[in-house]
Amino acid sequence: QVQLVESGGGLVQAGGSLRLSCAASGGTFSRYGMGWFRQAQGQGREFVAHISWSGDNTYYTDSVKGRFTISRDNAKNTAYLQMNNLKPEDTAVYYCAAAYSDLRVFDYWGQGTQVTVSS
Repeated sequence: QVQLVESGGGLVQAGGSLRLSCAASGGTFSRYGMGWFRQAQGQGREFVAHISWSGDNTYYTDSVKGRFTISRDNAKNTAYLQMNNLKPEDTAVYYCAAAYSDLRVFDYWGQGTQVTVSS
């Protein structure tokens, strides 16, 4: 069983930056692909980015390409989401997730961290 805890959310002005962290425990972190998702109030959960177990492969939804960067440090059992040039439409609860065998299927989820971008 993998436990995931997100941190780093907060309130930021448009154009600002935040870095989210996702600390993992209870499993072999380096065996899992990691993803970030978000859910704005009243909307469904949206995929943001994912990274392979090795960190060699990443993928982003179009709306964040060039602004967000996903990374991981397997020695620290932590995944990150660096968010630059934030926009009000990025406001959401951000969740990290772990995928054991297929980056289309995420097995474990964190509780989420709120990101609010003011205009």
